[in-house]
Formats: sequence, C-alpha cells, structure tokens
Amino acid sequence: MNPQLFLAFLVVAAALACTPGVDWAYTIAAGLRQRSFVPAVAGLCGGYILHTVLLVAGLAAVLAGLPGVLGWITLAGAGYLLWLGVGTLRSWRRATFSAHADGGSGTQLRTFLQGIGTSGINPKGLLFYVALIPQFISANASLPVPVQSGLLGMTFVVLVGVVYTVVALLSRTLLRSRPGAARAVTLASGIIMVALGAVLLGEQLVPLLAGRA
Repeated sequence: MNPQLFLAFLVVAAALACTPGVDWAYTIAAGLRQRSFVPAVAGLCGGYILHTVLLVAGLAAVLAGLPGVLGWITLAGAGYLLWLGVGTLRSWRRATFSAHADGGSGTQLRTFLQGIGTSGINPKGLLFYVALIPQFISANASLPVPVQSGLLGMTFVVLVGVVYTVVALLSRTLLRSRPGAARAVTLASGIIMVALGAVLLGEQLVPLLAGRA
C-alpha cells in the first residue's frame, strides 16, 4: 500500500474514532451496567467488521447507490437506537459501578449483539466506509483493491477497539466512586442514543411527509 495514503488514513480514522458519539455512549452505559465492558466493545467492533466485509465484497457501494434500500436501513437503525436509548434512560436512576454487577453469559451475549446492532445497523457507518476508505486506496499499489479495502477497514476496527477500550477504562476509573456521576453519564448516554435515532428517523420521514403534502 501507499505509505503516505496509509498514514493519512490513520490520522483521519483516529480522529473519527476519538469523536464522541453513540458508540461512546453505548460503551460507557454498557460498562456501567456490567462487570466487563469487553462484550460491548467487541460488539461495536463486530459491526465495523461487518461493514468491512460489505466493502470488500462491493456491496457497500451498491447499497449506498440504492436510496430506497438505504432508507429502510436508516429506519431500522433509527428504531433500534430509539429502543436502546429508551432502555438506557429507564435505568439511569439505578446506574452505578459495582464489581458485582451482572455479568452472566446471557447478559454478555446480549450486550455483544446490541453492540453489533449499534454500529452495524447504523447507516452512517456504512456511508463512512463508502465515502472515506476509497479515497485512500491506490490503483497503482501492488495489493489488489479488495485487499487494500479490507486492510483499511480492519485498521479502523483496531483503532475503534483501542479507543473504546480506553474510554471504558477511563469512565470506570472516574465513576467507580461517584454514583451521582454514573447516573448523569448514563442519562446523557441515553439522551444521545434517542437524539441520534430521532434525527435519523426525521431524515427519512420528513421528506416522505413533505412529498405527500
């Protein structure tokens, strides 16, 4: 791969991974509710692995070029984020860090799957892969384009995994002895999820309603 392009990609991808958003909110909220934050981070990374597979297979560009399909994906993602956010808001008064928090295998699997849904169903992630990664692929490189796409996609997965792990560790360190702050962060996380879900829902429904008016 082109070293200059790869370095530029690292800078841009790291900046995006370090930008707070719904992934951060989910990581912190899940980490507060359970003994381990690993299932949440692994699930979020799994969603981006799904995007990487779609990109390598060429399906990401196809889906992005079909407004109807992307619209339904957006609606599904919006509904999922609203459901996840409402669930987080309902639990914010009980939020606290405890070494004895629920950490059963069933809960961990559910957290992992919810993480995949958070990053995997979000159409913004799909568009990020379609819009960003192709800019850093060199047609003159010795590696085939699909291989370059896969390497860049997995590089981003590693970056978000590291960043989200650091976010979870720092939040736990800061909130371990501050139950009031833990409740406030959980409340903020739920609000972020609901707000993003509402924005995504509005982006699809407003034009639809305006067209029927």
